[in-house]
Amino acid sequence: MSGELPLAGKVALVTGSGRGIGEGIARGFAKAGAAVALTARTATEIDAVAAEIRAEGGHAIAIPCDLNDLSSLPGLIERCVAELGGLDIIVNNAGGSMSPAFVDTTVEEIEGHFRLIVSVTFELARLALPHLLKRPGASIINILSPGATKAPRGNLAYYVSKAALGQMTKLMAADLGPRVRVNGITPGPIVTPALEKVFAHNPAIRPVAEQSTRMRRLGLPEDVAKAAIFLASSAASFTTGAILPVDGGDVEERRHVSDDL
Repeated sequence: MSGELPLAGKVALVTGSGRGIGEGIARGFAKAGAAVALTARTATEIDAVAAEIRAEGGHAIAIPCDLNDLSSLPGLIERCVAELGGLDIIVNNAGGSMSPAFVDTTVEEIEGHFRLIVSVTFELARLALPHLLKRPGASIINILSPGATKAPRGNLAYYVSKAALGQMTKLMAADLGPRVRVNGITPGPIVTPALEKVFAHNPAIRPVAEQSTRMRRLGLPEDVAKAAIFLASSAASFTTGAILPVDGGDVEERRHVSDDL
């Protein structure tokens, strides 16, 4: 039916879904017909988002979890499956915070970021795989970063870990196909609470960020959600191992050309 919701009957687990991009994906999935399990460390945030989704007619539960504690992950998967009836989609969005440049980075910071961004993603997929294999069209979506492929200054531990996640996305797609599709999304400058704090500290950065994209605007969490809905749906049934940029045509430097089109 042409009017059927693209994720009707699907169950999705979205990590880091109490705010920002993760929240946007969770809300978008619910509107697209999925039952959504939201997880993050801060219970009050995911409780509030899940309650709003339910108030709008969607199906959502909140499962507080410290993903850095790998021993908590089996319980996360088990509760999601028990309460929602299965698992079709995992969105690995939890990614920690920004990190300093090389000279100020410690090995502990590198190991901490790698654990949350790479090890947790691997372990969630490993634990969820028996459930995913029971569902046709199962999908894993990893949220990456432009710094995974470019080389901006600073944020070394974060970007190195995201680069590893990008390669693991492709390797997982190779290993898990054709039963489970694995793709990535690389968001550009997206308006999130974290980015708003940066703008509040230095308002001059905002117009620079807006002009850094070919669309001459900042992205919204809903923009990333739309891409995630596509990758999780049957519309992307022949798409795996792909890294989809959602960045407004993000460019590192402006060319001296006219905007009069």
